[in-house]
Amino acid sequence: MKVLGLIPARYASTRFPGKPLAVIAGKPMIQWVYERASEVFEWCYVATDDDRIKQVVQAFGGKVVMTSELHRSGTDRCAEALDIIQSELNVEFDVVVNIQGDEPFIQSQQLNRVISCFANPDVQIATLVKAFAANEDIFNPNSPKVIMNTKGEAIYFSRSVIPFIRGKEPQQWQSTHVFYKHIGLYAYRPDILRKITRLPQTTLELAESLEQLRWIENGYRITVVETDLETLAVDTPEDLEKVKNAVQKFSGI
Repeated sequence: MKVLGLIPARYASTRFPGKPLAVIAGKPMIQWVYERASEVFEWCYVATDDDRIKQVVQAFGGKVVMTSELHRSGTDRCAEALDIIQSELNVEFDVVVNIQGDEPFIQSQQLNRVISCFANPDVQIATLVKAFAANEDIFNPNSPKVIMNTKGEAIYFSRSVIPFIRGKEPQQWQSTHVFYKHIGLYAYRPDILRKITRLPQTTLELAESLEQLRWIENGYRITVVETDLETLAVDTPEDLEKVKNAVQKFSGI
């Protein structure tokens, strides 16, 4: 199975401009992600629209592909990068993995777990979830929640807490139900990736600002697998400080 690993990265983040180049223990964040992903993928690229990111990636020996500045999401950027790379290499990929450029401690086990889903030919899209720990804030809107059906497919993603636990006070919810947070890692069949990026935005996607709702609304199936490994996403400068403090725990340095 030929798998293409892509790390979409843009400089102009609203909440944290220049985030991919933020330095963690002497290395830019994008390098942390690339080095971990390249341990798993024979074909691994950063997909960006910014020359500053391109130069940094090339400086540490990474592969990079330049894409349009007009993309609304990392998924859209991955679709363009897929076509560019396939054309340049003359390789037909079986699976495309979208690795978030703001999760510097993504684990190889997590990447392999998502890829393993595609042994089933019926899988269209796959992603990861993790159960919230007892001390985690399930009400944090920056940590999307997901609920699944009995087939292990996502029913809905939300920035609100789902499901609502009727008859219990909110502070009791985590002791009566297992809530799952979404780990922002996707893998797609190439034809599915192209199709979902051509879909117009939907009302649920616009309401929650979660693009995966567009795919579900249009009938695409998202297979969900659980991981027990922790990750740390960097959404804000404050998150970056938490990541810097956790470097030893996650990387062993």
